[in-house]
Amino acid sequence: MTTAERAVDPEVRLQHALDLSYRYLGFRDRTVLEVRRHLEAKRVEPDTIEQAVAELCELGYLDDARFAQRFTEDRRTLDHWGNERIERKLLACGIEAGLVAAALAGGDEGESQFDAALVVLTRRFRMPPETERDRERALGFLVRKGYELETAYDAIRAYGRD
Repeated sequence: MTTAERAVDPEVRLQHALDLSYRYLGFRDRTVLEVRRHLEAKRVEPDTIEQAVAELCELGYLDDARFAQRFTEDRRTLDHWGNERIERKLLACGIEAGLVAAALAGGDEGESQFDAALVVLTRRFRMPPETERDRERALGFLVRKGYELETAYDAIRAYGRD
């Protein structure tokens, strides 16, 4: 089979797209949007991209709901991120808002956002913030971690009381 014939054969194009996708998925889980963008960057035809994504989803290699759940668990456990930061990142990765909401709601069994913010605060600041500047620094730290402003205020107040 010549190069020109291979370029025209849809099965060969699909297999090439799948090979590129498997290699890309070999490093970590990806979203459907990430795989689409990767294949577009490799100049794969749009029809072939759709076929490859459909097959990867059918085989279980691509699952945005699973990605959102794992990402949420990892960011909470490893990086101590709050819901707002996790939500922003998942939406930027192309996860649907409904899947993001489900992932954020699914992980709240263990501890509340308030409890998590308090733990993060006590790890970062050994002593409760006493001056206005220290409270502002603590507040900024929690907000950058992705905790809601009200939750951050409550955590700082509770840390000061304890």
